[in-house]
Parts: sequence; structure tokens; C-alpha cells
Amino acid sequence: MAGIYIHVPFCRHKCSYCDFTSFPDKIEYAEAYMACLYKELKMRGEELKNYEFDTVYFGGGTPSYIPPKLILGAMNQIRSCFKLTKDAEITLELNPGTIGESKVETYLKAGVNRFSIGLQTAIDEQLADLGRIHNARDYVYATKLLKGQNFSTDVMLGLKNQTKEDVRKTIELAMACGSKHISMYALTVEDGTPIFTDYLNGELPDSDEVAEMYEFGRKILEENGFKRYEISNFAKEGYESRHNLNYWKRGEYIGVGVSASSFMCGQRFTNTLDLDEYMKCVISGFFPAVTSERVEEDDAKFEFVMLALRTSKGLSMQAYKEAFGTSLADDFPVALKKAAEYLELNGDVLRIKDEYLYVQNSILMHFMEEER
Repeated sequence: MAGIYIHVPFCRHKCSYCDFTSFPDKIEYAEAYMACLYKELKMRGEELKNYEFDTVYFGGGTPSYIPPKLILGAMNQIRSCFKLTKDAEITLELNPGTIGESKVETYLKAGVNRFSIGLQTAIDEQLADLGRIHNARDYVYATKLLKGQNFSTDVMLGLKNQTKEDVRKTIELAMACGSKHISMYALTVEDGTPIFTDYLNGELPDSDEVAEMYEFGRKILEENGFKRYEISNFAKEGYESRHNLNYWKRGEYIGVGVSASSFMCGQRFTNTLDLDEYMKCVISGFFPAVTSERVEEDDAKFEFVMLALRTSKGLSMQAYKEAFGTSLADDFPVALKKAAEYLELNGDVLRIKDEYLYVQNSILMHFMEEER
């Protein structure tokens, strides 16, 4: 099975940490943009008519900011142009400051059956500092509108003045409101974003403090029945994100919209980041991809290892051999030796030990540096 990613690049206000392709001042382009996106969907559907897809993910930007009829239109077009399984997981990202009862009704009519809510923190002062357009009360309101629905909550670590008690309050609020999936991840500070100044001024928690917050949050989540199935993702049994699991299994996916990335038929390609260029390309009948590369076998092997070791299930040695015709031990002898103390082998499955999963990047570097 494969996944479909839809990029909706519009938002009411750009957060201080945001490095994604998003446009806070161009909502008037939303209908024209989505009309182009519908056309790209048709073009890609003709190219991928023999594929079956079982996940759809609306990301952004803020998909819940644009008129909900445009989400409905996108889903109608997807069903018209692609083979979609009956039980497909259809996720929509939403900001608690952009949601209302009529919007939720339209999303459900469109077939959305999973929502990803960007809470980040339950501390209003920290939300304001991040440039978020909502407060904790807005989050509670959003979850009431989604009562009985499957929704996930984002929790961010490493914020200015954030304490472990703040992390506890945020997680407890998400759980109390009915979230069955919680993504807990560290703030990534990108050069060129407003929050980068706070980083340079030493106003953000350091990596050791963030690691302590993560471990603190992990224990709370696991004590409450949330199982970690990937470094930053915790879920009640049966509520894991199928769309994201497809990424970590190195599955195929098609990305539609400005800046969207794809991985199909061993090829990676990315659409233009320029909104005007995207629309002009599609209107003219051309695919808007501006980069494309075939993933060579050595890169594919590393990707397989990297993605599998991010998950709690780890890497199947047999699956690796079936995929590439060689053994992991033959391909990565030096890396396996250097990382031995951080790894454990249970039968056929190699995984990073629980206590080292959060610092997996330094472990994976050994596999990246292996000469093959």
C-alpha cells in the first residue's frame, strides 16, 4: 500500500519556529491553489492508476484555515482519480484557533477519520512566545468538537522557560481531553526563523535538559498506556499513525501541492517551493517537480536501516535480506561493531535499546559513515 500527502501552505500567522513552506498573507489564493492541486491530483492519478492507496494526510501550513469545502473537494478528487481502500486512514492537521462546528461537519462528510491537533504546550505564555494563534482553552474547545473522533496531539519540548511541570500539564491535558495518540518532539531551531535569536542568546533549554524532559514525558505516557512505537510518537493500542508508519517502513507515497515530496518506484522528487511557479506549471499541464533522483542501492540500504531503527519494533534481518539480497552483517560490519553496546538482537530483530532511542542520531551515524 502507498500513501498520499496533500500540502496546504496557508496559515493565519507563521509561528516563530516554522521553517515549512507556508504563506500567512496569501489566503486569497486558496481557491485558485486548490484548483491547481485538484488538477495535479488528476495528473498523478493517471500516472499511478495501478496503485492502491490506504492513507491520505493533509499537512501544512494549516489545512483547517482554508474553507472546509476545499478539503471536501480534494477528497472527492482523490476518490475520483486514485484507488483508495475502503478503510483508508484520512488525517487532517488542524490548529485549535481555526476550528468550528461547521468545519468539523464538513471534514467528517469528506471522510476525514483522524485529526492531528497542534497543541505544542498547555502554557499560554509559551504559546504566545511561539507565535501560536490559540491558547489552551481553544484546544479544549477543539477536542470537544471532536468528541468520539480519533485525534492526535502534538507536544513540543525545549521551549523558552519550559519546565518538567509544564510538560506534565501539557500531557495530562491531552490525555484528559481524549487524545489517543501523542507526538512528543523537540523544538528544531532553524537558521532564519525568529526563534533562532532566542537560541543564539542562550534562552532555550540545552540538549541535556530537553533529553530529561523527554524521558520525564515518556514515563508519564507509558504509565498511562501510551506505547512508544517511534522515537517521537506514542499511542494507545491500535491508534498508531498508519501514514507515518508507511514512511518509517520506507513505503511509497505521492506528495501533491507546493513543496510536497514523493517516493515512488525508487525515485524521490520534490515539487517547487514557489507558489506562483507551482500554479503556472500545473495550469500549463506540467508536473511541478523541480528535483528528482533515483535512490541508489547503497542509499536505499542506509535508509532501510535508519528508518527501521527509529521504531520500537526495530529492523528485521530477514526483511533486509529479502529487500537487498545481502545480509546486514555483510553490509555494515564496522557500524554494527561500533554501535554494539547500544543495540540488542532478539531473534531476527535488531533494535536500539530503549534507553538510547532518544539519542539514536549518534548511533545511526555509524551506519551512515560505513564504506560500502
